[in-house]
Amino acid sequence: MTTATDELVHDRRGDALVLTLNRPDASNALTGSLIRSIGDAVTAAEADPDTRVIVLTASGDRAFCAGMDLRAFSEGGDIGSGSDPSTEAYYRLTRGESTIPVIAAVNGAAIGGGLELLLGCDLIVASRKARFGLPEARRGLFPGGGGTNIGTRIPLNAALEMTMTGEFISAQRGYELGLVNAVVDADDLPAAAIDYAGRVSGSAPLSLTACKELVRLAVTDPARVDDRLSHWQSVVFSSEDAVEGATAFMQKRDPQWKGR
Repeated sequence: MTTATDELVHDRRGDALVLTLNRPDASNALTGSLIRSIGDAVTAAEADPDTRVIVLTASGDRAFCAGMDLRAFSEGGDIGSGSDPSTEAYYRLTRGESTIPVIAAVNGAAIGGGLELLLGCDLIVASRKARFGLPEARRGLFPGGGGTNIGTRIPLNAALEMTMTGEFISAQRGYELGLVNAVVDADDLPAAAIDYAGRVSGSAPLSLTACKELVRLAVTDPARVDDRLSHWQSVVFSSEDAVEGATAFMQKRDPQWKGR
């Protein structure tokens, strides 16, 4: 089933929710309303037990997301700088703090805030024509929406080069640096992203949330890992799904996850 607003399309693919940025004529640039729509969709997905993974992509074949809508910014318009719950949910996504996995299918250029949005995703599949850049310093700004965290995803010297020169890298270079998980032909991008979604959603929901948080913390905040590790050991190893996983393995069948 597909539903749409003016700026964001929702499409259900089994247990995956596909969210498509839908401003192709504006290079899918971020407005305040689009930011809130994404935040609302993520919040709803997290509360829906039938949604196991989000796939985030964009319409058109030119741009995934050009970042902040500079026209709206220059005219003093709404660029999503509030503190309402919808906006906060969006920025929680960009920090990688959503409770379910997010897979990005990058169809074109991811620039500035568009790349910052990708940094919150757990896996990135890119079209060969995709490219990535943080050009803010060339515009008298800096990547203030989380782009300076790119050094948690690629080597430090490459992160400094991208942020200080503002130059773009190709999808292939992103793959070589570890930013991108797979590079595919444009026609194969949707299927590749859905394939990743299916492979991820085959794992237990609580296990996925634990892996996502702990792996990220090991890079971004190692001092918190031991405390959160103890928490997740208590939650996951005593869960119904832990019993189901072992039982299904012994019975040589697919597990039926409950998320508890």
